[in-house]
Amino acid sequence: MSVSFRQVERDEEVEALAHMAYVIWNEYWPELIGQEQTDYMVEKFQSLNAFRTDIADNGYEYWFIMEQDDETPAELGQASPTPRIVGYTGGHVESETNRFFISKIYLLKEHRGKGLCSATIRFYEELCRDRGLGAMYLTVNKANEMGLRAYRGNGFEVIDSVETDIGEGFVMDDYIMEKKLK
Repeated sequence: MSVSFRQVERDEEVEALAHMAYVIWNEYWPELIGQEQTDYMVEKFQSLNAFRTDIADNGYEYWFIMEQDDETPAELGQASPTPRIVGYTGGHVESETNRFFISKIYLLKEHRGKGLCSATIRFYEELCRDRGLGAMYLTVNKANEMGLRAYRGNGFEVIDSVETDIGEGFVMDDYIMEKKLK
């Protein structure tokens, strides 16, 4: 299986991104933060309008995480399998800190635990090196054990703990994790 990343550029791709965010968030987050906060956060941070604003006004870049089976032998005359969109990721350069903020790495349920998060981290390592950035960082919910294991396993370290009021009585209780690049 190979993994690739396709930048989200056209408006119809942003619409597909928002739909995928809705599906993934409703698969994963209600158990950790409740349905009411999930609905609020999807609308505030993962909706079509939020993605459009991030891209147009805040310098965010988004990519679809693509997976493709490598098992079809070309010598059998079969067409190469089409890559499937299995998740999305995004973030932006923070020039003042010389870091990349990874805002999002989200995978469809059936594709979690297959090394795709690690592949995404490697994608960001290369992107950061290409852009001359010294580190990358992200926030992760303190109750998100799967995410914490994945990030620690890929060399991220907790550098801070924050509680962020996001409105409507909701709070994000996160660790800030950073990976310095050599």
